[in-house]
Amino acid sequence: MIFGARDDGIIVQGATGTQGAFHLDLMNEYARGAGGRGVVAGVTPGKGGQVVHGVPVYDSVREALDVHDAATSVLFVPGKAAGDSIMEAAEAGIELVVAITEHIPVHDTAKAIAYARTCGCSVVGPNSPGILSPGEIKLGIMPAQLFSRGNVGVISRSGTLTYEVVDELTRAGIGQSTVVGIGGDPIIGETFVDVLDRFAQDPLTDAVVVIGEVGGNLEEEGAASTDLPIVAYIAGKSAPPEKRMGHAGAIVEGGEGDAASKIRRLEALGVPVAAKPSEIPTLVRDLL
Repeated sequence: MIFGARDDGIIVQGATGTQGAFHLDLMNEYARGAGGRGVVAGVTPGKGGQVVHGVPVYDSVREALDVHDAATSVLFVPGKAAGDSIMEAAEAGIELVVAITEHIPVHDTAKAIAYARTCGCSVVGPNSPGILSPGEIKLGIMPAQLFSRGNVGVISRSGTLTYEVVDELTRAGIGQSTVVGIGGDPIIGETFVDVLDRFAQDPLTDAVVVIGEVGGNLEEEGAASTDLPIVAYIAGKSAPPEKRMGHAGAIVEGGEGDAASKIRRLEALGVPVAAKPSEIPTLVRDLL
């Protein structure tokens, strides 16, 4: 595992909202099956004293930590308040925030991530589907039934593509060590470089699948930063220039960041690039 452990306590910020309550329950269902602690507290300002699926709710992260031992927060707070919520968690001593929330104002995201770093807190996301280490811990909204335990890490900018690739791997008999959705926004916390560094130090991971998309150069930076065996897939080959495709970070500008140039650069680094998700298991087997 590169983020969290089954014995870690989890806080859900935005626990009384529809999505927060729904996924809180699913995370605890997964934790029970894995023998973990799961979500120990929820946080929603003004809703302290309520109980969501058996989990007590507090008005602030600090109040929750006064009663419960937790190292991670999963964030379902609405976009306009999410930046402040990330900073609240970091200031209170949370070590990892997984920000599921999308549509956070860019300036709020930049400020929150920078502040979290000064507190020693890592941020995954925003606009992330979360993190899942099969048989250990689920942080976020990933559909656990698709996953199987193994030695291949996955890092992705796309939620739905993550699920498709994991399903391809599982059906091919290739299990996953940890799957991380880093988020598709222009500004994110943990990047491909950061997560690949964690995988490089993980004895349970022998290879990594990088799922990228048009826009920016995060995938190439990640591949150049590590000696880990990598297989890549880049979505958006048909994306027209100067047009945003799906994610806020998926925009091709000035001939940079398009799928074809990304693929050329990755292949120049010695990274095999799948033309379609169904090719990924074969390329992974060639590396193992």
